[in-house]
Amino acid sequence: MIDIHCHILPSVDDGAKHMTESIEMARAAFQQGITTIVATPHHNDGKYDNKREEILEKVQELNGRLKKEDIDVTILPGQECRISGELIEQYDKNEVLTLNNTGKYIFLELPSSQVPLYTEKLIYDLQMKGLVPIIVHPERNAELIETPDKLYQLVKKGACTQITAASVAGKFGKKIKKFSLDLIEANLTHFVASDAHNLQNRTFLMDEAYRIIEKEFGSDIKFMFMENAELLVEGQTVMKEIPERIKKKKLFGMFK
Repeated sequence: MIDIHCHILPSVDDGAKHMTESIEMARAAFQQGITTIVATPHHNDGKYDNKREEILEKVQELNGRLKKEDIDVTILPGQECRISGELIEQYDKNEVLTLNNTGKYIFLELPSSQVPLYTEKLIYDLQMKGLVPIIVHPERNAELIETPDKLYQLVKKGACTQITAASVAGKFGKKIKKFSLDLIEANLTHFVASDAHNLQNRTFLMDEAYRIIEKEFGSDIKFMFMENAELLVEGQTVMKEIPERIKKKKLFGMFK
């Protein structure tokens, strides 16, 4: 199993605090069947600034330690970029790291409460650079929960999305779990990842999420998500179904 979103690098953001915690996280990941992890520290979010070259060095260091500890987990480089008007300029200056450094997929983190007005333009500009933007954890964005058609429009225009295993497992509440499943049903998401930060309150839960997805949608959808993670780390084109609008459910004869 491949986890494409994880804060496992030590002492760089709000994930693993030190190397010992990184090793513990890798060991726990392996126990639930994860053999490859894309390390995606926060970048440009107003608090953390983790540039491309620094991440590549940290990934090499962590892989060396895991080998010494005989933990059969491979760490790949990545970055979780907060959306900003300077992102294209940063990419041109070689500060932005694509996932597994393949030059194809880039994580895009929205503010938790809203979708900035320039989001669609930035996604277009990134695509013009030959990149595929992946909006991370859209199921936890307040504006997208209330107005899912905004996400439909972004996906229709070429963006991918990645939902969080803990969201599918209900760890962020029933509303976010339901929205996560709605996104899967409407073909509005393409990856499942842990976004693990630690082993206490923000852990992996990939196995649990995949069990729920298989129960709700069948094994084909589960394997599509798994295969998309493989395709991503190889820099290949991922599988996509035609996106649909999330259907409003009728409640007592009224739309809600």
